[in-house]
Amino acid sequence: MNRRSGNRRSAPEENRLRGATPAGGLSSDEAARRLALHGPNEIPSEPRTPVWRRVLQQLRDPLILVLLVAAALTIATGDLSDAAVILLVITVNTVVGVVQEVRAEEAVMALSAMSAPAARVVRGGEERSIPSAEVVPGDLVLVAEGDIVPADADVLDGALLLADESSLTGESVPVEKMPDRDASRGAMAAGTVIVRGRGRAVVTATGAESALGRIASLMGAAPGLTPLQHRLARFGRTLAAVTVALCAVVLALGLVRGQPVELMIVAAISLAVAAVPESLPAVVTLALALGARRMADRHAIVRRLPAVETLGSVTVIATDKTGTLTEGRMAAEQLWTPLGEGAVVGTGYDPEGQVVRDGERVTPGNGPDLAALLRAAMLCNDAALEPPSDHSPDWSALGDPTEAALLVAGARLGLDRAALDRELPRLEEIPFDSDRKRMTTVHRRPEGGVRVACKGAPESMLGPKTLSDDHELFVRAAAQAEALARRGYRVLAVASADHEDTAQRPPTWESGLSLLGLVGILDPPRSASEPTITACKRAGIVPVLITGDHPLTARAVADRLGIASSDEEVTTGDRIREGTAGDLTGVRVYARTTPEQKLDIVQAWRGAGHVVAMTGDGVNDGPALRQADIGVAMGRRGTEVARQAADLVLADDNPATIVSAVEEGRRVYANVRRFLLYALAGGTAEILVMLLGPFLGMPLPLLPAQILWINLLTHGLPGVALGAEPVDPHTMRNSPRPPEESVLGAGLWPRILFMGAFVATVTLVVGVWARETGRPWQSMIFLVLGATQLGVALGSRARPGSLANPFLLVAVGVALSLQAAGVYLPPLRDLLGTEPLRPTDLAIAAVLSGLGHVVMRLQARLRPERPPKAGLAAAQGR
Repeated sequence: MNRRSGNRRSAPEENRLRGATPAGGLSSDEAARRLALHGPNEIPSEPRTPVWRRVLQQLRDPLILVLLVAAALTIATGDLSDAAVILLVITVNTVVGVVQEVRAEEAVMALSAMSAPAARVVRGGEERSIPSAEVVPGDLVLVAEGDIVPADADVLDGALLLADESSLTGESVPVEKMPDRDASRGAMAAGTVIVRGRGRAVVTATGAESALGRIASLMGAAPGLTPLQHRLARFGRTLAAVTVALCAVVLALGLVRGQPVELMIVAAISLAVAAVPESLPAVVTLALALGARRMADRHAIVRRLPAVETLGSVTVIATDKTGTLTEGRMAAEQLWTPLGEGAVVGTGYDPEGQVVRDGERVTPGNGPDLAALLRAAMLCNDAALEPPSDHSPDWSALGDPTEAALLVAGARLGLDRAALDRELPRLEEIPFDSDRKRMTTVHRRPEGGVRVACKGAPESMLGPKTLSDDHELFVRAAAQAEALARRGYRVLAVASADHEDTAQRPPTWESGLSLLGLVGILDPPRSASEPTITACKRAGIVPVLITGDHPLTARAVADRLGIASSDEEVTTGDRIREGTAGDLTGVRVYARTTPEQKLDIVQAWRGAGHVVAMTGDGVNDGPALRQADIGVAMGRRGTEVARQAADLVLADDNPATIVSAVEEGRRVYANVRRFLLYALAGGTAEILVMLLGPFLGMPLPLLPAQILWINLLTHGLPGVALGAEPVDPHTMRNSPRPPEESVLGAGLWPRILFMGAFVATVTLVVGVWARETGRPWQSMIFLVLGATQLGVALGSRARPGSLANPFLLVAVGVALSLQAAGVYLPPLRDLLGTEPLRPTDLAIAAVLSGLGHVVMRLQARLRPERPPKAGLAAAQGR
């Protein structure tokens, strides 16, 4: 089958390269997934999650439940205005979460192919095209280049049949399919793609019995709460218990001092509401939404908002190889001839690039040995390269990816495929088969006679039966082939011979050849993969490689990217199955793994206390993506199963985006802690004022309405604005927070108590002074307590002195104005029970608010937040 003579793609191949499938509807792997779940004749359309169910999922958040209780308490006090504010926070939080989920779902659907796969079957002696969903066991299916295999099937016959099974197995190299072979070569799996040839096969399994069905059965429920949600849930329970106890003390003290029962009950409930940082869900949602927006700008689609923060907590990144860390295509990188070596440099299938030797560019003129090697490799070749088009912005390949890699290498040396075909037209060919492990073509020479070009596996080529070279060259070439194989390369030997007289054809064209050299072919790592791994290790995250590919290939890629050194152990799927692999968290590279084993590895790391991110693109990655703390799927090359199982989809397939996502996650967590420091310090100050005020001669330091007003202003816009603080420039130089660490850990509790005590001390001192001097002391306490907390908000900035977050400056200004309005505007004075202050008293409050800012900055310098310890990730990293 010779595709050199034409440039038209078959319709199935055209559809495959566009990311679509032969006839209109769902992508092939999505249809196969549904087929696996629902059976061959029942493929329901994907139901959208009802809005009410999305709303309920948002309301199940532990912090939202706390807010609902707070709203109920404020309604019980009769303070409907404050209850309305709390309910508004809940509504905004819920709407943002639902909108983000819907947008993410639509974006993922836009990435998916919009057509339903069709299959060609023979029924009743006639060939017909039917939807893949209607294929049943026993059907005779016809497949050709570019087709997607509709079901598991046994091959009956085939001509140069080659299938890309990387989405299922992780194996980069396409697999030859022939009848009466072992299971790996005689059977085809649903969802795989035919890259060369044609054939017939009988369907053996569909639905749950197929390979896709077995993988679908592993796609159980996703993990529960994220690390942040776990931490906030624990924090919420602790805060609720402490708040109830303190409010009971305030209630008892007021009753002992003879305050009215109703007033003290209202005061205790108001204090409980004040102690609860009801803006926290809004802060978290805003921070996550901003992170999701930034990620979208970087071509990453966040399917669930909590996924942004979860990446910031990740201690282990488990990644697939083929199509994730690597480009998912074959590239000829290393060239060897008896006269020397060369390296091919370039990206993708683009012919632009070069061949270098000893640091200098090689051309056919100054590198005749390399030119002869690649000229023969281009002649003995059935692939074709397609330039960019409206449907494909990059160069693409038709046919065997390995042969396409040889064409690219020749073009980068400066050889012209079309000119070669004109100069040496093909006369005959002996196709590749798995017994001979080589392919041979015969070409007419311009000066007469023929040229034979042959390529194949070194073990089938390097011997006297094929080559006429001396034994010493065999030994050198075999040693070089072994060295390249140890480095993870697939090695091809290329040989050639010229025959002057073809009147009498030799017994075989595949003898008496001269070895031209070896070509090392590899699925190359993406250019962004090595910097990504380096950045993750610098951030204290352990990278591990999980692939279905060969152990040598896995080791080579891991060594090249810095995941593990070449002398570290590689665990295989066979060892895992036999139970001889030992501790699965003791190694960094796993090869020849099945989907079930990928799942076992992820669960082993999670069981050891790690927060695990899994990245992948294939159907075989789906279960692990689903069960990891966060799944990251490739959007362009990734299968629909992988995208649907993931929490984060990289629309541009750029692994470097993962580092940006980790940074965004850490920013979210840092801002949550920043808000908690600010809000809980204020709540602590309010509780201390209410507890200690009676002992200083102030029976009821603040009225319930005043407490709620301060809480509304300080925890409202300024608190939410803290969620938009920029990232700390040093955040990616620290290890991740240990998963078991409290959200108030790493020294945050002492800072909260210190700032709360400071604000309370300032407020009580002002109150005592105002009472002794005959000033309206309760109004002074009201104004100073609120203003000082707002000063603390300004002192909590990540980058003080900059305009990195102008929203916070505006929010604090508005809150200060409203706080002053509560003292001077008659309607608010009547509502809050305050009295107007003299200008000097207002100036005192303003100075003290500035003091709150200064002390916050000083304590941040004197008692900086402790950086995370190396934790589990670094302790086990090597």
